[in-house]
Amino acid sequence: MAAMTPTLPQTDDDAVTAPGARPTARRPRPRPRIWRGAVLGLAAAYFLVPLVASFVFTVHVPGQGVTFEAYTELLAAEGFTESLLLSLGLAAATIALSLLLAVPALVAVRIGSPRLRPVVEVVCMLPLVVPPIALVTGITTVLRWGPEHLSRTPLYQTFIAVQNERFPFVLVLAYTVLALPFVYRSLDAGLRAVDVPTLTEAARSCGASWPYVVLRVLLPNLRASLAGAAFLTLALVLGEFTIASLLGFRPFAVWIVTISGAQARMSVAVSVLSLLITWLLLLLLSRAGTNASGASPAPTTSRKES
Repeated sequence: MAAMTPTLPQTDDDAVTAPGARPTARRPRPRPRIWRGAVLGLAAAYFLVPLVASFVFTVHVPGQGVTFEAYTELLAAEGFTESLLLSLGLAAATIALSLLLAVPALVAVRIGSPRLRPVVEVVCMLPLVVPPIALVTGITTVLRWGPEHLSRTPLYQTFIAVQNERFPFVLVLAYTVLALPFVYRSLDAGLRAVDVPTLTEAARSCGASWPYVVLRVLLPNLRASLAGAAFLTLALVLGEFTIASLLGFRPFAVWIVTISGAQARMSVAVSVLSLLITWLLLLLLSRAGTNASGASPAPTTSRKES
């Protein structure tokens, strides 16, 4: 008699398939998302708890209850509106000047001289190596040297005009240098994602001029990159303190530090309000870039322009 061997009950995973039939693939088990939620919760608590605590400190006065006196005094404080408008004007001018310098240069390198790309990249990344204190020292030396040696030339009025306290254009020049690495990275990523030579050749074959190619063919495909560059530049200008303070100007960041030593509650209210204003501006700019990138640009190579 043949020996009898006990057999274990078969499960679904161990089921024997029929001869010639393909084995069924196992379904991957869903990974638990508890760690993802825990990490996001810790990150949110890290950012929100100090902000909420600061806001509670500004609105809750022992013995008086909840009051928004700190914010009403802040909005009516001397120099608040002027400094905020000055910083926004400097940010707008810096964004315009940075894009005006970077976009044509990167497009020209991308189309005509790809071998020069490493050189342009090194030049654009140099501000990350130079400390802001060294940059402002050089700017101060030039501003002192110019009026003394160029007093009998038309350039004397230029040195005076760029230091106008109402709108110090010298800060725009300094901020443009600081923002150049971020603008370059954003635009370079956008140009890598677009077939620039093909679009340019197609537009030129249809009779489009070079300004038309840049403005109506390439820029609509770089909207997300342009919005990202403007996003980073705005954040840099609104938070920059060293250069403006050492040059003696008073944009919003310098005004915050100046008024923060007057009263404890008002100083915290200034920090909370400045953070919310910056977040709001960046959110609007990011939203505009998202809407622009989501919309498909209209075909422009079908038109002819002499």
